[in-house]
Amino acid sequence: MEPEPLYNLLQVPGRVDPPPGETLSQGEKKTFLPPTSRKDPKFEELQKVLMEWINAELLPEHIVVRSLEEDIFDGLILHHLFQKLTGVKLDVEEIALTAASQRRKLAVVLEAAGQSLQVEELQAKWSVESIFNKDLLATLHLLVALAKHFQPELSLPTNVKVEVIIMESTKSGLKSEMAVEELTECGTDKDQPSKDVFDELFKLTPEKVNAVKEAIVNFVNQKLDRLGLSVQNLDTQFADGVILLLLIGQLEGFFLHLKEFYLTPKSPAEMLHNVTLALELLKDEGLLNHPVSPEDIVNKDAKSTLRVLYSLFRKHKLKESADGVPLESPN
Repeated sequence: MEPEPLYNLLQVPGRVDPPPGETLSQGEKKTFLPPTSRKDPKFEELQKVLMEWINAELLPEHIVVRSLEEDIFDGLILHHLFQKLTGVKLDVEEIALTAASQRRKLAVVLEAAGQSLQVEELQAKWSVESIFNKDLLATLHLLVALAKHFQPELSLPTNVKVEVIIMESTKSGLKSEMAVEELTECGTDKDQPSKDVFDELFKLTPEKVNAVKEAIVNFVNQKLDRLGLSVQNLDTQFADGVILLLLIGQLEGFFLHLKEFYLTPKSPAEMLHNVTLALELLKDEGLLNHPVSPEDIVNKDAKSTLRVLYSLFRKHKLKESADGVPLESPN
């Protein structure tokens, strides 16, 4: 017996009917997003922020996402995003043309993402089936989890909740109920990373940004001179973590055994190892006052790199300051 279209069977007073053509098999349960919920301003804002984040991450690869609902399902974007965030190369085909190969690729990516997020398959609010079937709610749950884990400083809209229709096909017919789906939690001051001087600095003219970079590069080169090293490009030369670790060792008096890091990293994963170690050392010394993602340093994010170097500049330039006046901001 063919399942009847839901819009023929369900009439929720005062509510919008589910999408025409959607059907449920016996015992199946589905969650639907009514058009009224799709138009919720905070729901739309969340999608916009996530799309801008993905597009910024994948800009070097010339990948552009225009719709989270239509562009994520086949695993291609998620594959590139996961590799960009983690530096981990997944053993999947680059271009999957058939539905079966797309589903297989998506399954590999989601399994790797679940391991990174430490989310069990049964606990996840997404699945291969839901993502592949363009379930926007499942896709948003996945992207929010990735953003929170890999880009904690990303300012996501808080307290995003939408009304959904939950439908279940039973022996006695269709059962339906309204529910509220929470996509992001209520925000508090503690949840949102506070802005620091670098958030404001990068709003200024390029000349002012370059002046700060020049001051920090001069400081770094003074400290690296005894090692026979120098930095010309602050944005790129710290991406593999090697110079950063050597600089921290010089300034903080650390001796790092060569077994602890990769002196000549050959892969993004080895670079990520170096940078993560460097950030852990800085955190142990109480030098990082603002969250910094190691992936951002590896990906040559100028603001994150400057933020890390300035933490060292502020501490050690102060020691050298003749008048003892603290340097509170990179003005």
